[in-house]
Amino acid sequence: MPNTRTIANVYAGLPTTDGAGVKLTRMIGTPELDQVDPFLMLDRMDTDDPDAYIAGFPDHPHRGFETVSIMLEGQMRHKDSVGNEGLLKPGDVQWMTAGRGIIHSEIPEMIEGRLRGFQLWVNLPAEHKMVAPKYQDIPADQIPVVENNGSSVRVIRGTYEDATGPAESLMPVRILDVNLDAQAGWSIAPEDGRNLFLCIHEGAVTCDSQEVAAPSIITFDGNGDVQVTAGDTGASILYCEGTAVNEPIARYGPFVMNTHSEIRQAVDDYNSGKLAT
Repeated sequence: MPNTRTIANVYAGLPTTDGAGVKLTRMIGTPELDQVDPFLMLDRMDTDDPDAYIAGFPDHPHRGFETVSIMLEGQMRHKDSVGNEGLLKPGDVQWMTAGRGIIHSEIPEMIEGRLRGFQLWVNLPAEHKMVAPKYQDIPADQIPVVENNGSSVRVIRGTYEDATGPAESLMPVRILDVNLDAQAGWSIAPEDGRNLFLCIHEGAVTCDSQEVAAPSIITFDGNGDVQVTAGDTGASILYCEGTAVNEPIARYGPFVMNTHSEIRQAVDDYNSGKLAT
């Protein structure tokens, strides 16, 4: 029998606002859960109140990491300083390598209905923090789906069974969008030594003999498989696994570098108009 990872902690997230007042739940990047190296932040958007999201995220800079935007319901317009523009629709994914610098905006293009999705920040090691920025717009129909015994797994990045996700990253990470029918079981074998978390964002699961309801982050100890069973209404899970960067982190808002002097340089570059040139 394979070893099974045990739950280290369960976190409920922290309600907050970002952008021009968008209400969201910060699941990672809080005082309780600062990071799950290499994952720096996870924001969950889920509201049917247009006043809570319609102002969106106007122009703002990034440097030193990758952002992953996953739309589940609703749609969001992206524009950036490199000349990219796209409309994220339900099921679409945008993977952006900020690298040495990019300025972009994300604005909802709907005024009714539910807006639901995630933004995940993936750290980059020092050797990649100043690479040229890159943008990937991945339509839902390009994301492979693996279905088996009541589970449906969208493979966004990395491999799962015989499927490989279309997203490219400078980091060895695996991102899966998992949906489980009522009482369906699901298991996965992470690579030994990698960090991982589950974000339960719909329904509930039983894991390591513990029931965990949405919205929650589950972190784990040890190596071995991860096994969950969905509750009576099923469950939706964002699964994220990656190799830790294990480097010093200096953060200041939208900049993530290794030292405070690099942060000061990022701020100076932004203020002088050099960040995205």
